[in-house]
Amino acid sequence: MKSLTLKIALPIILSGIFAVAVFAALDYNKMSFWFYIVILSLSVYIFSFGFATGQNISSPINELLNRATKLSKGDLSSRVYLETKDEFAELAKVFNKIAEELQTTKEQGQNAEKTVGIKVQAQTQDLQEVINSLEQKVRNRTAELERLSKQFEVLNLVIKTKEQEIGQLKQKIGEVKK
Repeated sequence: MKSLTLKIALPIILSGIFAVAVFAALDYNKMSFWFYIVILSLSVYIFSFGFATGQNISSPINELLNRATKLSKGDLSSRVYLETKDEFAELAKVFNKIAEELQTTKEQGQNAEKTVGIKVQAQTQDLQEVINSLEQKVRNRTAELERLSKQFEVLNLVIKTKEQEIGQLKQKIGEVKK
């Protein structure tokens, strides 16, 4: 960001040096030693003033740029606080408002995700309870069917035994009739 300071300071410095050169060119034959000291002091002052002005203008811009870079990388807590009372301060206020709205939006999104997650979990839990209940009913019915199947087999054996007994009794009755 030094290049921004240089871009602002360089025209100020060059215009100051041009002004000093114009004053020196007016009557350079009559200049005394003190005039050269004044010109040198004025040149140093213009150089310092140019860099100070460049720094004064570029530092808020650099601060805004650094914070905007942090914000673009996901640091939503990034804010800019400038002590100036100019357009840069207004820009910083707008930047802070945007950052705050982004942070609020992100928090609302996270809260919505949590709420949806809780609702899904509750519904999933309800469904799991229904599934468990149905599985228990199926197990109970299967056990009952197995018990009935065994009873059916026992009854089939009893029926076969009784049929054999009836067959034997018919034979005996047939023998007794003869």
